[in-house]
Amino acid sequence: MTSSSRGSLSDPLVAAIDQGTSSTRFLVFNTRTAEVVCQHQVEIKQSFPKEGWVDQDPLEILQSVVECVEHTCDKLNQLNIPTTNIKAIGVTNQRETTLVWNKETGEPLCNAIVWLDLRTQSTVERLINQTPSKSKNHLKSLTGLPISTYFSAVKLRWLLDHEEAVAQATHSHTALFGTVDSWLIWSLTGGRKGGVHCTDVSNASRTLLFNIHTLDWDPELCSFFEIPMEMLPNVRSSSEIYGYMSSGPLAGVPISGCLGDQSAALVGQMCLEEGQAKNTQLNAHFPLVRQLNAHFPLGSVAIAGAVVRWLRDNLGIIQTSAEIEKLASSVGTSHGCYFVPAFSGLYAPYWEPSARGIICGLTQFTNRSHLAFAALEAVCFQTREILDAMNQDSGVPLTCLRVDGGMTANSLLMQLQADILAIPVVRPSMSESTALGAAMAAGLADGVCVWNLCVDREHSISTEIYQPQILPKDGEFRYGRWKAAVQRAMNWETTETESVNKEMGNLNNP
Repeated sequence: MTSSSRGSLSDPLVAAIDQGTSSTRFLVFNTRTAEVVCQHQVEIKQSFPKEGWVDQDPLEILQSVVECVEHTCDKLNQLNIPTTNIKAIGVTNQRETTLVWNKETGEPLCNAIVWLDLRTQSTVERLINQTPSKSKNHLKSLTGLPISTYFSAVKLRWLLDHEEAVAQATHSHTALFGTVDSWLIWSLTGGRKGGVHCTDVSNASRTLLFNIHTLDWDPELCSFFEIPMEMLPNVRSSSEIYGYMSSGPLAGVPISGCLGDQSAALVGQMCLEEGQAKNTQLNAHFPLVRQLNAHFPLGSVAIAGAVVRWLRDNLGIIQTSAEIEKLASSVGTSHGCYFVPAFSGLYAPYWEPSARGIICGLTQFTNRSHLAFAALEAVCFQTREILDAMNQDSGVPLTCLRVDGGMTANSLLMQLQADILAIPVVRPSMSESTALGAAMAAGLADGVCVWNLCVDREHSISTEIYQPQILPKDGEFRYGRWKAAVQRAMNWETTETESVNKEMGNLNNP
């Protein structure tokens, strides 16, 4: 990195903890240039104790943050930049992942249940059946969300029902619940010795316990899930001082920004006007829209980058994720092949956990290049479905889509996205939108105020614009075929088939 991009050695800095599903990063930004000064990354493990279960170790998550902070500060010292230049820290995190810990010992009571975990399906069915309408949308007027395995309240209910340590600690009033942001802020501000138990509205809004009208926990929702409100974190704004780092090289630095990862990326992309939208393309796929002076994710696609890894790891048709663009470009078409990667069911706008992945339209002519193209198209079709729902819900037509995340390096994917959406797709040169958004929120907080938020800053970051290159009717035809494929993926997995699969597994493994 050049000295100009780092700014001067005396410029105030703001850092961001970016805690994701597969790794943790700590990045330091120059508040004048919005460029990354230095960073460090640590991978974290996932465990799969049963089919459909995805766990993570809360202590490993916390330790990865501590390690990233220490190594990044070492790198700053090597650049002769004082760590005292860091004036604030923001937190951005994987959302919906659910943790419960003991407030007296500071120890986790169980592994974290990761956002894409499916173990709670029977809990979801029971909860839906106890609603007067027998509908997954029964709570939507309060939460904006369906009752689904995706959201934290269902995971917490499962833990209360199945983890004795969680049930006992809850009964003795020593249990604390939180998503990853709450666990990190509580631990980093002192833990059992005065740690701050809080979350922000963007994370709270994904729990099914948060009333989107009152912007606080809702007693009616907590009663429905039979969750004691005393174990919930305090809901705070996304930009304010929550507390101060209690130890380590940054002891005394305020933690003053908190946003769920996709909301943070929205801020980092400078989507600050009504009708603007952005799309983060990583392991998961999350389009968002900014409206009504608040940032709320309106839709989520469970699988995006993961479909590329599936082609690599499960089918072996590519050796590295980067190869898919070359492979797909070699044919330039799916040749009528459509891929619905509903590996964990379909999320927004369907919210259908019984769906499973399918590949249809295969002929003797179909080869691995066509499959690669169909996989990239699937990402674009999923985005189109979410944006259609957003347009209908918000009444604000989108004029372009800003993108970020690892998959945006794929230029073919960006062009396909523009073609399927029939609007321009804008890819910025600045790829760290998620961490940048958290840093901006931290630097803008009252009592910090070190971030120079210029209204024209977005124009200082170079962008590449992909314009639609196919006729709208061609895009509509391909989208219609995708929708037909989605319907074939629906209702594949049922309680009956699960029982049969389990029984067959028992026979094969006596």
